[in-house]
Amino acid sequence: MTFRRLMGIRHKTWLFGLAFFGGLAGVPGVGAAASECGGEVACKIDGGEYYIHMPSGKTAGSSLGAIFYLHGHRGKAVNAIRNKNFQQLADDLGVAFVAVQGVNGTWSFPTAPRNLRDEPAFFDGVLSDLEHRFDVDVDRTLLSGFSSGGFMTWYLACADSKRFSGYAPIAGAFWEPLPQSCPTDAPYLFHVHGTSDTVVPLEGRWLGGGQWKQGDVFESFAIWRQQNNLSEESAIAYQDGKLSCQRWQPETGLLELCLHDGGHSVEAGWMKRAWKTLSGLKGWDNKG
Repeated sequence: MTFRRLMGIRHKTWLFGLAFFGGLAGVPGVGAAASECGGEVACKIDGGEYYIHMPSGKTAGSSLGAIFYLHGHRGKAVNAIRNKNFQQLADDLGVAFVAVQGVNGTWSFPTAPRNLRDEPAFFDGVLSDLEHRFDVDVDRTLLSGFSSGGFMTWYLACADSKRFSGYAPIAGAFWEPLPQSCPTDAPYLFHVHGTSDTVVPLEGRWLGGGQWKQGDVFESFAIWRQQNNLSEESAIAYQDGKLSCQRWQPETGLLELCLHDGGHSVEAGWMKRAWKTLSGLKGWDNKG
């Protein structure tokens, strides 16, 4: 299938007035480095880099889905690619695990303190590079992120819910001022958050001496619910192990909020759970 997100076809202007930084990411083979990459060797493209762990048993000529992971504030993607639990996650599901590096360890979502990169254009470049270099099926993808990476995940879902097949933010939502609406259909979004989280509390908190404020998770969900005429009471509540979940069903997509009684943490199992649910909803069960 032709890569539907080539820059001349469908790049969208970044939300809320974010300026372009360096233009659109180049098509692989032009701007991408020609050297081999993978594991702890970064794959470099225009605007940045990512790391990839290929699942054990991957056969030549077979395409595979991918789980993307965005690190927290000042984090390093290489540390995620070294994480044995994340590697095992990819091996168990038969998918690629892709850890993307933020500029100086940060993400440039619209309300962030610094805007150092046009993130939607960059992620389009990452997807294109993965399709051409590693035969990743860009129609079978899950974007996850922790903390600051969770903020970025929410904003990418808002900018274009179809850029990735699904979204699994962990401990991070919108920032104040929250967007009044998102320009695309509701995403398949699986959010996990700790009720004892003091780094990114459910209600958000002020940062930088009152210059910036993390948004409220429930208010972030309300944006999608209101766009899709879903009341808070229409949620289906259920328990999944230590997760207490609420699920709303728009006409397209899915909105799910799962809470645990822990703090600011991430578990590979939460991404695995999101992938398996998304796989079932999308009919990927026989593809990994």
